[in-house]
Amino acid sequence: MGRRPKVHYVVSIKSGPNWGNSSQQTKLEQDLKKAVARVKQLKRSANVQPVLGICYGKTKTSYIRGYLKVVGQNFWYLISENKDLYTDIIEPIGYRAKEHNENFIGERSRVINLFTKQFIDRFCDSTGAVEWAKLVEFNSGNYDLDEFLP
Repeated sequence: MGRRPKVHYVVSIKSGPNWGNSSQQTKLEQDLKKAVARVKQLKRSANVQPVLGICYGKTKTSYIRGYLKVVGQNFWYLISENKDLYTDIIEPIGYRAKEHNENFIGERSRVINLFTKQFIDRFCDSTGAVEWAKLVEFNSGNYDLDEFLP
């Protein structure tokens, strides 16, 4: 990568900062250590740097759990050496995703309204109160045991 010292980066990529629980993070740490060992085995003099690359966020770069955690613009710079890649390419993609997300939210609202109407029509009385017996019968009513018992 450009003018940087020759470093072999072993990168695990996560979309966002809240990507896993503690056992998943421990597994990532173990996997990165194994990958570093394999690279060093193949390239005896290799300077190997394990990296957790997170596509978006503003967290400062840090060493954590034995790897370099690089977030947002810093991550995109690390893989491209272009400080503006984040805004040149990645940010417009986010805007397109937002457009699609707004369409999705509208459609999701429509479906929720439809399902709500169907639920009210089927399981509520004229005052809007849930008729629990109807709901439980729908959800669990399957009595056929006397066909199988002596």
